Amino acid sequence: MRVVVTGATGVLGQAVVAALLARGDEVVALTRDADRARQALGNRVDAHAWPNPTDAPPPEAALAGADAVVNLMGEQVAQRWTDEAKERIRRSRVDGTRQLVQGLLALAPDRRPATLVSQSATGYYGARGDEPLTEDAPAGKDFLAGVVVAWEREALAAASDLRVAMTRTGVVLSPDGGALAKMLPFFRLGIGGPVAGGRQYVPWVHLDDVVGVMLLCLDNAAATGPVNLTAPGPVTNTELSRTLGRVLGRPAVLPVPALALKLLYGDMALIVTTGQRLVPARLEQLGYQFRQPELEPALRDVLNRPS
Repeated sequence: MRVVVTGATGVLGQAVVAALLARGDEVVALTRDADRARQALGNRVDAHAWPNPTDAPPPEAALAGADAVVNLMGEQVAQRWTDEAKERIRRSRVDGTRQLVQGLLALAPDRRPATLVSQSATGYYGARGDEPLTEDAPAGKDFLAGVVVAWEREALAAASDLRVAMTRTGVVLSPDGGALAKMLPFFRLGIGGPVAGGRQYVPWVHLDDVVGVMLLCLDNAAATGPVNLTAPGPVTNTELSRTLGRVLGRPAVLPVPALALKLLYGDMALIVTTGQRLVPARLEQLGYQFRQPELEPALRDVLNRPS
C-alpha cells in the first residue's frame, strides 16, 4: 500500500510512519520542509514539500497513485489561546483539510486514493461531565468543539468519492509530547496532583493504540465516519494523578487549582479542567483489540521506553 501522511514529523506522525514502513508499505510525507522530514523520517520515506497547506492544495505528484491518506496536520492545541493562536489552530485544521480534500478531488478517479483517515479530537464533544459519550453524541458549543466540527466537515466533503474515517483522538500517552510530557516534570519532583478538583474524566489512549487504530482504519473497509480513539476505561483526573504518582514512586496529592491554570493558559485551561467520558463504541463494533487497555500498565510501558 502507498500511503500519504500529513503531519508526518510530529509525535503521532512519526509513530504511524514507522508502523507503515515496518509492515512494508510505501510512505509519502507531505510536509512544509521536505529536507527536515527526510532527516526525521529517513530515506525510506518519499518527502514532498507542501509549503502553504492552509492556502493551496498539495502537489499532485504526492497524491497521485497513492492508495490512502492519513491526515495528521494541525497546530498544537496545548498553548495559551490568544486570538492569534486560536486562528492558527483553526486554520491549520479546517483550512488545511479543505486544501487537502480539494487536491484529492481534483485527481482523476483512477489516480485518486480510495481512503482518507483524518485526525479529529475528543474536543468535538465539549465539556460533558460524567456522561458516557459514543460517536452518536452531539457536538459541544465551545471554541474547540466548533473547530473540530468544522474540521470534520471538511474531511467529510470527500466522502462521496473516498472512504473517510475520522479518529476522535483523546489524551495520548507518550513521553515525547502532549499532556503527559508536560505533567512528568512536576510529578517526578513530587509536586503533581489532581487538577481543578480531579473529578473530570480524561479520555486517555496509549500511543500504540493510536497507531493500531490508524492502521485499522486504513485496512478495514467498514471503518467510516467518526471513531472514538480512546481506551475503553476512561479515568478521572484524580485517578490518573494517583496512578502516575504510583508508577513514578512519587506522591501525587498536591491539588492544582483551576485558577492557576486559567492564569497560565487562558481559555485553553477549559480542556484540562473539564473532560469527556468517551466510549469507543465504533472500535468495539469493528473488533479492535486494544494493545494497552489499562491505565497503569500503559503508563509503565510508556515511561520504561527509551526516548
